[in-house]
Amino acid sequence: MASVEVTLKEMMTGIEGAMGAAVVDYTSGMALGTLGGGKDLDLTIAAAGNTDVIRAKVRTMEHLGLKGQVEDILITLGNQYHLIRLVAVRSGNGLFLYLVLDKARSNLAMARLQLKRLEEQLEV
Repeated sequence: MASVEVTLKEMMTGIEGAMGAAVVDYTSGMALGTLGGGKDLDLTIAAAGNTDVIRAKVRTMEHLGLKGQVEDILITLGNQYHLIRLVAVRSGNGLFLYLVLDKARSNLAMARLQLKRLEEQLEV
């Protein structure tokens, strides 16, 4: 099992092209921890904004009568990927992992697999 701090370090050092990472409580929109980012990538604001994305998707699924859970959400920008991975393990209920990748330096499939592995190891 890994703490928030360990998970953030693994996201930033273990995933090629990582630019910023956060562990976020989507019930409140608050980041439990962030690493990376910068003046052009405020992870605290991104955490709060992506909470709205998750809530909207869950609400839409309910309206459509879709069963199952959201595993991850991908937002593609011109030069970045933004990955949102909902934490499904019991200890992480209400959390998501947020990862910003440099599109030119990352492998999206590998990043998704690595986030899944980290999500399974997260202990809060």
